[in-house]
Amino acid sequence: MTPDFTTPDFTTPDFTLDPRLAADTLALGDLALSSVLLLDDARFPWLVLVPRRPGASELTDLAPADAALLMDEIRLAVGVMQALAAPDKVNVGALGNVVAQLHVHVVGRFRSDPAWPGPVWGVSGRTSYPPHAAAQLVERARALFAAA
Repeated sequence: MTPDFTTPDFTTPDFTLDPRLAADTLALGDLALSSVLLLDDARFPWLVLVPRRPGASELTDLAPADAALLMDEIRLAVGVMQALAAPDKVNVGALGNVVAQLHVHVVGRFRSDPAWPGPVWGVSGRTSYPPHAAAQLVERARALFAAA
């Protein structure tokens, strides 16, 4: 799959990004189906894919073609995460207990991270990226998605 990675657009009339996702992330760009976000937590390299389908909260809410496209985009995001951070493990999950809008987490995990080997959810003490580090990480991630 050669993605068309474009500037994110959350202004379309039929798609609105959940405000909690918007508040906790930095926008990277848009793939064919999903907007790609970077969670603003320097403790964990963490991408979030949000399919731009109004009202979708479960994977089963997607049409079969969209579900297949989402899987392709998840595979792409895992590859970008591996190139971006070289983690020991990449965790992928779609939970939705706090934010109902369908979104998929792609989290780089390290044996040395503060949550290892447990889940990252619920680990207190989020640390935002310093502005210069965030800008560099966003630029690098965008380049990796564009080149994939």
